[in-house]
Amino acid sequence: MNSFGNIFRVSIYGESHGAGVGVILDGVPPGIEISEEDLEKELSKRKSGAVGTTKRIEQDKAIFLSGIKQRYTTGAPINIFFENKNTDSKTYVDFVDLPRPGHADFASVKKYLGYNDLRGSGHFSGRLTVGIVAAGYIGKKILEKTSGKIDYKTDVMQLGEKSLKTTEKNELENYILKIQEEGDSIGGVIRCEISNLPIGLGEPFFDSIESMISHGVFSIPGVKGIEFGAGFEGCKKKGSEFNDIFISEQGKTETNNNGGINGGITNGNSIVFNVAVKPTSSILKAQKTFNFKSKKIEEINIKGRHDVAFILRVPIIVESMAAIALADLLLREKK
Repeated sequence: MNSFGNIFRVSIYGESHGAGVGVILDGVPPGIEISEEDLEKELSKRKSGAVGTTKRIEQDKAIFLSGIKQRYTTGAPINIFFENKNTDSKTYVDFVDLPRPGHADFASVKKYLGYNDLRGSGHFSGRLTVGIVAAGYIGKKILEKTSGKIDYKTDVMQLGEKSLKTTEKNELENYILKIQEEGDSIGGVIRCEISNLPIGLGEPFFDSIESMISHGVFSIPGVKGIEFGAGFEGCKKKGSEFNDIFISEQGKTETNNNGGINGGITNGNSIVFNVAVKPTSSILKAQKTFNFKSKKIEEINIKGRHDVAFILRVPIIVESMAAIALADLLLREKK
């Protein structure tokens, strides 16, 4: 399935080298003001152009096909389309028989009997995350209209072996360029913090805040792990060290080892979670793979315009996916 959510339902469509990609949003309340300028600002955060990102630059101009009239949502499904104008498909012709390591080529050909579009990874491409960012913008507007101003802070904390807390910008750029010269790639860790959410969002067990955010975040290509609050490091603490002591009637706590969540619901503190993103699978270094035509292990050389560190474009996608999950839970609460 290519859909997520119960009331605020998000469906993405398209392929990387097709006519375009897009997103359909159902369950959006009427009367929410939509600013194309603000949406463009959100979309610009996932664009390439920085050191370590792909040279494929798309305009990402949102085309509203339905659901918006005179800047306001109508209550009908919203269809947002983005044209693909900068594609180069000639480097992908061999990957049916020669699957790229780390990619979905092999598994997807088996699942879809060879009918799927492998160009630019097709429907599995990070290109489709432009629709997630657009949906996240509208999710944020739903949260804002119902609950007031919500604050989001999402950043790359770790890039390869470098911590962004202790590494200067010039050193970081030189590190990325060195990886690029080697024909390799890097991943890292993203931290997302969301503040001023209403208390009580989420459901016990299967639709908890952690469950819903994790479900959404794991739909982002390249995500390999998630932890909330103190996460795995917190497991080394004793209960007396881990427990968050309440210090106010509003539920504020002295520490936030639980990441703003108790029993699967928001407790008034900031939701905090970290996301692990793997290194870009497409690298210029020669690799080995199984050739399904010759039945031999052979060398594969991947060409094309690929990110050395696609994680640099992922923070806004993580933030948007979290906003989508939270907006859906909020609308369920208000139903």
